Amino acid sequence: METAASLPKTSGITLKDKFGYALGDTGGVLIFSMVGSFLQMFYSDVLHINLGSIAVLLLIVRIWDGINDPICGVIIDRRKPSKNGKFRPYLRGIAVPLAISGVLLFTRFPGLSETQYLFYAFFTHILYEGCYTIANIPYGSMASVITDDGMERAQLSMYRSVGSGAGGLPSQIIMPMFIYSTSAAGAKYLDGNKLFVAMLVLASCTVGILLTSFHMTKERIAPPPVEKEARPNLIKTVGTLLHNRPFLVLCFASMLMIGATFYTQTVYNYLYKDYFAKPELYSLVTIAANAPTVLLLPVINKLVARLGKKKMCAYGLLLSVAANVLALLLRTENPYLFMIFCFLSGIGVTFLTLEVWALATDVIDYQELLSHRREEGTCYAFFSFTRKLGQTMAGSGSSLILKRIGYDVGSTQIGQGTAVVSRMYTVATLVPAIAFFLMFLALAFLYPLGKREEENMREELRRRRVAEG
Repeated sequence: METAASLPKTSGITLKDKFGYALGDTGGVLIFSMVGSFLQMFYSDVLHINLGSIAVLLLIVRIWDGINDPICGVIIDRRKPSKNGKFRPYLRGIAVPLAISGVLLFTRFPGLSETQYLFYAFFTHILYEGCYTIANIPYGSMASVITDDGMERAQLSMYRSVGSGAGGLPSQIIMPMFIYSTSAAGAKYLDGNKLFVAMLVLASCTVGILLTSFHMTKERIAPPPVEKEARPNLIKTVGTLLHNRPFLVLCFASMLMIGATFYTQTVYNYLYKDYFAKPELYSLVTIAANAPTVLLLPVINKLVARLGKKKMCAYGLLLSVAANVLALLLRTENPYLFMIFCFLSGIGVTFLTLEVWALATDVIDYQELLSHRREEGTCYAFFSFTRKLGQTMAGSGSSLILKRIGYDVGSTQIGQGTAVVSRMYTVATLVPAIAFFLMFLALAFLYPLGKREEENMREELRRRRVAEG
C-alpha cells in the first residue's frame, strides 16, 4: 500500500498552469460571448426572423445541446487517457472545427426566404453548440485533475474567470464600436457584413489561443485504472447526483447566474440601441459590469480564506439585488447613471463568478465521496447541462419577452415606440433582480458545504485515496 508521501504529486501548480488554464476559456468565450451578445439580434435584425420563431429555435437547440452534454461526459470518462492526459487533447482537436462553426453561425447568404434563413440558423447553431460542447466539457473537467488543493483550485477558478472575461471583451467592448451602421433615417442598426468580418478575426484567434492552452497546462491527478465492470454508468451516476445536495444547489444557482448574464447581455444591447439611443455605449456598460473583477482580484483569495466560498458568494448577491431594484425604481434616462447600477450589480455577482468553478470542483469531489468513483467528465457535463438550461431561459425568454412588450423586427432601421422602450427598461432591471435574489436564497440557506465542511470532505478523500493506493 502506498503512503501519502509516495503518491504522485497532485498539487503545486505554477503560473504557467494558471495562465494556460485561463487561456482555455478565453479561446472558447471569444465566440461564445458573441453568441450571447449578438446572435439573437443577428437573427432578428439581419436575417429578419420572427421573434417567436427565434424563441422556438433557441429552445430546441438548447434542449438538444443540454442532452448531448451528459453523453459527451460519459464518452470522455470511458476513453483511456492518452500520453497528453484525459482532457487536454480535446482542446487541440476541436480548435479548428469550433472556429469554423462560429463563423458559419454569423454568415448571411443573400436571397434566402425567412423559412430558409430559419433552417440555416437551426443547422449552424446545432453545429456550433456541438463543437462547443466537445471543447467545454473536457476543459471544465480538467481543473479537477490539475490540482486537488483547495486554495489552488480557488486560484484556478479565479484565473478561469479572468480568462473568460478577457474572451468576452471583444464582443462586449470592441465590437459595438465597429459592427453598427447608420441608416438613411438616422437609426443605428447591426451591419451583417461588418459582423462577418469580425467573426473571421475572432475565429482565427480562437484556434491559436486553444492550442496555446493545450501546451501550457498539465494534468497532475491520474485517473485510476477503469475496470470493465467499474466503467462509468450513466444511470448510476444520475442516481448519485440526485442525492448530491451541494451539486443540485450549485447547479440551480449557476443556471440562474448564466441565465442572468446572457439575458442582460442580450437585453442591454436592445436597451442601449432603442431606449438610450446610444448603442456605441454598450461597450462601456460591459466595462462597468466587469470592472469589479479587476478590483476584487487582489483580495479574493484572502476573502476565501477568511469567510469561505459559500458565505462570500451568497451575501455578495444581495448587492446585485439592491442595485437592480434601485435602477428599476429610479427609471433613469441617463445611460451613464445606468452604468453605475451595472457596476454595483457586477460587484455583487463577481464573487460567485470568480469562484463558481472552484465550487464546481468541490461538488465533483463530493460526488466521489458518495460514489467512490471519479467521474469528472460526466459530473461536469451535467453541471454544464444545467448552465445551458440557463442559456435556454435567457435566449428563448428574452425573445418572448421582447415580443411580449411589442418589439417590431421590421422597424430596426426606424426605431421602436415609446411604450415599447419603456417596457424594455422594466424587464431589463426586474428580471435580473429576481434571479439574483433566488441565487442568494439557494446558496445562503440550501448549500451545505461551508468552509469547515469543505475541509473535512477534502481530508476524508485524501485518507481514502491513501488507503486505496
